Parts: sequence; C-alpha cells; structure tokens
Amino acid sequence: MGIENRTKARGTWIRILLIIAGTFLTGLGIVGIFVPVLPTTPLLLVAAACYARSSQRFYSWLLYNKWFGNYIRSYLERKGVPLKVKVLTIILLWITIGSSVAFAVQSFVVSLILVLIAIGVSIHILCIRTSKQ
Repeated sequence: MGIENRTKARGTWIRILLIIAGTFLTGLGIVGIFVPVLPTTPLLLVAAACYARSSQRFYSWLLYNKWFGNYIRSYLERKGVPLKVKVLTIILLWITIGSSVAFAVQSFVVSLILVLIAIGVSIHILCIRTSKQ
C-alpha cells in the first residue's frame, strides 16, 4: 500500500469518526432541549463543526433543520439571540440549577460548582448580541 493510499484511508477513518461524533453530539443536543442542564447550543455547534469537516449533507441538514437550524445559523452568523429567548434561557437555567442545588445535591462543593456554572453560562448568554427580532 503506497503512502497516498494510506493517507486516503486515514482520511476516510477520520471522516467516519467525525460523522459519528457529530451524530452523537446532535443526539445529546436534542436531549438537552428537554433537559436544561445539558448545553444544547454548544453541543449542536460542535456537531456542526464535526459535520462541516466530514459531510456536507449532514452539515446542511443540521443548519437547515426546522427546529434548531435557525438558532445555529444565527449564532454562526453572529446575528444574535432574541431577547425573549435569552430571558427564557436564563430563567430555565436558574430554575433547573436552583432546584438541583436545593433538592438533589447534598455536597456543598457540588452545589458551588453548579452555581458557578450557572453564573458562567448566564454571563455568556448575556454577552451574546441581542437581535432585534
């Protein structure tokens, strides 16, 4: 097997692994829509990056999906996030983290980590440009 064939075979395996990773991350992102602790947008953005490097078909499907394609495109194009979505996201984030800290977590350290994560995510959401929609 020549060097060119080995390089092509390695490229094929990397492409397959990126498609698998993108599909896994897309699945986690979809679960994150219903489980607020999972960060849906970052998971879908990483999935989009995997697909962009491996499959134009999957990348296009993700970007033009009727449920979350518009949010991904807006984020990638730096158009911003509507104010209503920002407010709802932050409220759901704090309700979920707050109820986890109050009712599910026994450890002070874990509670502190959850609160710090919520603060970090809130700051990130607030720093994203607000769209005029």
